Amino acid sequence: MIAKEVGWGFSKPDIALLVQAGISAIDIAGAGGTSWSQVEKYRTETDSSYKLADAFKDWGIPTAEGIQNVVDIAPKMKIIASGGLRSGVDIAKCIALGASVGGMAGPFLKAAAKSADEAINLVNLIKTEINICMFATGSKSIAELRQGKLTKA
Repeated sequence: MIAKEVGWGFSKPDIALLVQAGISAIDIAGAGGTSWSQVEKYRTETDSSYKLADAFKDWGIPTAEGIQNVVDIAPKMKIIASGGLRSGVDIAKCIALGASVGGMAGPFLKAAAKSADEAINLVNLIKTEINICMFATGSKSIAELRQGKLTKA
């Protein structure tokens, strides 16, 4: 079972409860990606609801901090990093922090809205960025990159 956060991040107490519940992986979709309070802000029909949702635009635990929270509480937990990732460099950083994989939607949706070729070009760019990060850190594999060689950038 995978627990998925959807924009505000998981705290350490939340993670401890999820581990006790027996989950096998956590998707950290922390602050920085789609903000559901902002989605609701634009769906609302009243000024007061708009202002209320707007108050939470910067709310949440960033993805990098969420990854660290999982590593601190459950170091062997499989971590999916998403939420605010925009490039292969972002994915490489998340993996270096302890994530197993990284995911993103926004960049792909924008590219696909232009054309299929644009989406394919984005996949190739992301792959190249991750490869360069691995080269720059001397990582021969994703497992080596996950050892935290890319913690400053």
